[in-house]
Amino acid sequence: MTQAYIHPEVLVDTGWVAGHLNDPAVRIVESDEDYLLYEAGHVPGAVKIDWFTTLQHPLRRDFIDKADFEKMCSRLGIANDTTVVFYGDRNNWFACYAFWLFQYYGHEKMKIMNGGRLKWEQESRPLTRDVEAYPPAAYRAQEPDRSIRAFRDEVMEVVRAGRPLIDVRSPKEYSGELIHMPDYPQEGAQRGGHIPGAVNIPWAQAVNAENGTFKPPEALRDLYTSQGFRPEQEIIAYCRIGERSSHTWFVLKYLLGYPRVKNYDGSWTEWGNLVDAPIEKGSV
Repeated sequence: MTQAYIHPEVLVDTGWVAGHLNDPAVRIVESDEDYLLYEAGHVPGAVKIDWFTTLQHPLRRDFIDKADFEKMCSRLGIANDTTVVFYGDRNNWFACYAFWLFQYYGHEKMKIMNGGRLKWEQESRPLTRDVEAYPPAAYRAQEPDRSIRAFRDEVMEVVRAGRPLIDVRSPKEYSGELIHMPDYPQEGAQRGGHIPGAVNIPWAQAVNAENGTFKPPEALRDLYTSQGFRPEQEIIAYCRIGERSSHTWFVLKYLLGYPRVKNYDGSWTEWGNLVDAPIEKGSV
């Protein structure tokens, strides 16, 4: 018997999105790595939430606080009962990051468009440059859900206890062979390698390369259980700035139903620059 995702309600296909373009109860959100991609053409009616200029605090290394999150949602016409559907480039890296942040502030109705921009474009579905203006909404966020976010002190405790983490970066980043990312100056680190005890399970192993959709439940379950990760464990995932690890967080928490999964969004740009932080090099 083919097993289903544990929470299939958080995943919708491109056909579902196409059928809800004019649904006033739905707000489609594009969140990309490429800052200019939305302006080049987006799903009709979609609003833009940029991971850096919209979601990040302008001064602190942190995302926006509760008050600014409320202002952002209100400005985009997102109410507390709005169903928000996220999609983007890079197989939904930053779509999952935005989903994670909305979860952090307690939004309840959320979905990811399976396959993201890639699949929408492959199917020759419509794109527009028109920017829709929605009436402002009155949004009230919940207090931060710290059960889905890990900070460096907690990661240090995990290391000292000898418990594993998931490093979702590429094997060369994990081994320390690749330190600097030429195309990503905001992701710099002084040292390469990985957090001691971390297991390398690259995020890309969870998606189908041909169309960006998530792999079937059986394949995803085998991917993590074969490396010793079980649903009863508390698991912390990390990458360089937290976007790729939010993708893995989404897979573990929603598609596989692991109840205690955290995203360490400080990730390698924090750990690789942190004074006295232990680092290992080499592959497993």
